[in-house]
Parts: sequence; structure tokens; C-alpha cells
Amino acid sequence: MTAGIETDLKLQDYLPYRLSVLSNAVSRGVAERYQRDFNISVWQWRVMAVLGEKPGLSASQIAEHTQMDKVAVSRAVSSLIETGRLRRNAVQDDGRRSHLFLTAEGREIYDRIVPVARAFEADLTQALAPDELEVFLGLLDRLAKQVSPDAALW
Repeated sequence: MTAGIETDLKLQDYLPYRLSVLSNAVSRGVAERYQRDFNISVWQWRVMAVLGEKPGLSASQIAEHTQMDKVAVSRAVSSLIETGRLRRNAVQDDGRRSHLFLTAEGREIYDRIVPVARAFEADLTQALAPDELEVFLGLLDRLAKQVSPDAALW
């Protein structure tokens, strides 16, 4: 036994488990709305959200930025291209890489989803007082740096 580390595991007290369950519950709640109102998955929305803020990223950069699996990003990108919400521009020097951009239709959907996403966030965070939310967000930043010191998770 390592000094100071418990050897028993109770999932309800295990922080990684609790964060995962909370993340899944939040994602499921917002994903249902995106699917119903905009016919997109949460994975597609994450790709669109990143490109709405940072146009021209590659699929690999999106995967790195979102911590999504590269296969999930690839599937989301492919389906968004098929539905006319995303376009791919090949990089001149490297035919294997491309830059991704929202199309006019993709931008229109993005612009309609942002207020829905912000309202969902406001509803979720009303459980915390403003000073608690500030502390919570600071703690999330610290945990993110602990997990991935060299990566900017957000």
C-alpha cells in the first residue's frame, strides 16, 4: 500500500468516475436537444463549435482541442460534409491534410445553436452562486492542467 492512498474503491466517492458520470449526464441532456431541434449529434456539434470559433483547423487539431477520439472526429466531419454543413480545403503542400470550414448552412445552424447552448449552460449553472461558479471554473482549470500540463484543454 502506498502511503496516504486508500486501497478500497467506492465508485460514488471516486472523482474520475463522478466527473465522467456528470459529463455523460450533461452531454446526454444537451445532445437530446441538438438531435431533436437541429438533427445533429453532440459529436457533430463539438466539431461545429470548434470551427465556429477557430475556422480552418484540421481534423487532428479538432481532436486535440476537444480531446475527442480521432475516429469520432472523422465520422462527425464526414457526416457534416455529406450534409453540406462543412467543407474541406486541401492543404497545398500536403494532400493528406485539409482545413475545415463551416459552410453557409453550417454557420446558420451554428448561429441558431449557440443561444440554445448558452441557455442550457445558464440553466445548469444556476445551481451555483456566482462566486461558487467562479471557484468551480478555476478548479476545473487546475484539474485540466494536472491531467494534461502541456495541452490547452480549453
